[in-house]
Amino acid sequence: MLPITNMQKRKVLLGHGGGGKLTWELIQGVFLPHLTNPALSELSDSAVLSIGKGSSSGLSGTIGIALTTDSYVVTPPFFPGGNIGRLAVCGTVNDLAVVGADPQFLSSALIIEEGFEMDRLEEIVGSMKTACEEAGVAIVTGDTKVVEKGGADSVFITTAGVGAVRPGISLGEKNIRVGDVVIVSGSLGDHEIAVLSGREGFEFLSNIMSDCAPLNRMIGPVLNASSGVRFMRDLTRGGLAAVLNEVVQRSGLGVLLDEKKIPIHEGVRGACEILGYDPLSLANEGKVLVIAERKDEEAVLRALRDHPYGRETEVIGEVIEKPTRVLLTTQVGGTRIVDMPLADQLPRIC
Repeated sequence: MLPITNMQKRKVLLGHGGGGKLTWELIQGVFLPHLTNPALSELSDSAVLSIGKGSSSGLSGTIGIALTTDSYVVTPPFFPGGNIGRLAVCGTVNDLAVVGADPQFLSSALIIEEGFEMDRLEEIVGSMKTACEEAGVAIVTGDTKVVEKGGADSVFITTAGVGAVRPGISLGEKNIRVGDVVIVSGSLGDHEIAVLSGREGFEFLSNIMSDCAPLNRMIGPVLNASSGVRFMRDLTRGGLAAVLNEVVQRSGLGVLLDEKKIPIHEGVRGACEILGYDPLSLANEGKVLVIAERKDEEAVLRALRDHPYGRETEVIGEVIEKPTRVLLTTQVGGTRIVDMPLADQLPRIC
């Protein structure tokens, strides 16, 4: 268990919600000691469960399902390329898809601030409908609460999702082996920089759009094409750096990345240089990391690149035995450590 500092014991910090080191201290120091169980201890984006056991269920066999939940507090709720409604649906769908499930049903609960414009609320709900249609899912239950002015910062959305797990699929860090290839389905950092643009009104960022998208219909063909996929994760808070550091921590292996092969749009790269951000730690909402057997590299690449959301897919590195760190071979031929981010570079991005 990671220690929690005295300061962290006194109060929750904004950084505790950022997906980096502070988030992991909160999970391991507060939540897991009270709530741990075999499903939760996997710490995956979705819990993979079996239901149907026991006489009360009325089922003679068992059914494999994936279950996930998430809350969305992005500010502003409208940003270039999307809004909080599309974000909520896509994020939930993607969390199910990366554990090998076929997303089917979602729930949605909205906390709305008094005075929020009805036209903007309708636009958000319309975006949720469009994203559901694209992903082939349905919102089947929900809840609405309205709080007084100043009580919710416009609108918050909490979703849950359930999907059927593909037979024979088992994805996770425990499957990863030395020599496996590390693949990313496209350019990094677009979402976080788009939200920054919407929040701060930076004109030089106006051409950067969020990558917010449902990925289940891209991920499904990957699993059909390859039996050698070991692990998948969508690259949200903390970005590539956070996910790969989790992989290293839980697998006991290392990862070596090649900076020249990591796709980053020039606008995002330029914004990072001006603002001092690390693009590897930026949040994405339409990119998936895949770790697969090297023999299946071409099959995975073809399946991803055949989908519009995977056109920029690249192999960016490999799994190594030692050291158990995330290392990056830089453009100039040096090597640096890619650490777990402490917290979000930009809070409230999802």
